[in-house]
Amino acid sequence: MKINSKDFRVQEGEKVKLKKWPTLVKPVYQSKEQYQELLGEQVGELSALQQLHYASNRYAVLLIFQAMDAAGKDGAIKHVMSGINPQGCQVFSFTHPSATELEHDFLWRTSQCLPERGRIGIFNRSYYEEVLIVRVHPEILRSQGLPDGLLDEKTIWQERYRSIVDLENHLYRNGTRIIKFFLHLSEEEQRKRFLDRIDEPEKNWKFSLADIEERKFWKQYMQAYEACLSATSTKIAPWYVVPADDKENARLIISRIILDTFKALKMRYPKANAKRRQELQSIRQRLMKEGPSGN
Repeated sequence: MKINSKDFRVQEGEKVKLKKWPTLVKPVYQSKEQYQELLGEQVGELSALQQLHYASNRYAVLLIFQAMDAAGKDGAIKHVMSGINPQGCQVFSFTHPSATELEHDFLWRTSQCLPERGRIGIFNRSYYEEVLIVRVHPEILRSQGLPDGLLDEKTIWQERYRSIVDLENHLYRNGTRIIKFFLHLSEEEQRKRFLDRIDEPEKNWKFSLADIEERKFWKQYMQAYEACLSATSTKIAPWYVVPADDKENARLIISRIILDTFKALKMRYPKANAKRRQELQSIRQRLMKEGPSGN
C-alpha cells in the first residue's frame, strides 16, 4: 500500500465528522522488519531534506501534534524525527499555562517558540489547546482573567478560530510552513493502552488519575476536535487526521506527509557567486601551500 497524503488531509471548509474517519487502516508494512526498513528509509530521506532545509535557510517548518491521551504523539515525534540534527530542530510541549502566560493573549506563549528560518519546530500540543481542553472545561476559560464581555461562549470559539487562522496566514506569508496532525485514536484502543501503562511497571509513570478522569469527556472532546478541524484546516495550514490505533502505521503516514511537504518547497543549496568562488579558491591555495600535515 502506498501512502497518499491527500487521503488524510482535511480540506478547507470541510465539515468534519470523526466517526467517518478511520482510527485503523490497512497497514503499509507486512511485518515488523519491513516496518523498521520503511521507517529507516523515510527517516534517512527526511534527514537529508532537513540538512538542505537548514542550508537553504528560506523557510521555517512547524509541526503541530494534537491528540487524546495515549494516542502516540511522543512516540511519533521520537521515531519519525530520530534522524534529525538537533541543531536544526526544537520540540516544545505545552501544558497548563503559567501565571505569567495567563496575563497575555492565548497565542503569546506559543508565539515565543516559533521556529526560525532553516529550523523545524515541533509543538507537542499547542495553541489549539485553547479551543479544545478549554472548550471542554469552560471553568478554565473563566479563570483566565478575561473581561466579562469577552466570555460569551456563543462567540468566543469562533473568534479564537479566526485568531488562529489569521496567525497561520501571517506565518505563511513570512515563510513558515505548518503541518498539523490529529492522531485519531479510538476509545477502545485508549482503554487498552491505559491498561498497558498500569500493567507494565516501566510505563507506570505515563499514567495518572487525571487521564482516566478526562476519559469521561470523550464525547465532548470529539465534538471540540470536529469543530476545530472544520474551522482551522486551510489550504496553507492543513490538518491531517492520522489513524492512530496502529502506532507503527501512524508513524509511517506522518513521516510521508512531512516528506511530501518538504519536497514541495523545492529547496536547493545556496550557490556561490563569483566573489565567493574567488574567496574559496584563495583559501584553497593557502591550504595547498601548507603541504601535508607535519611538514
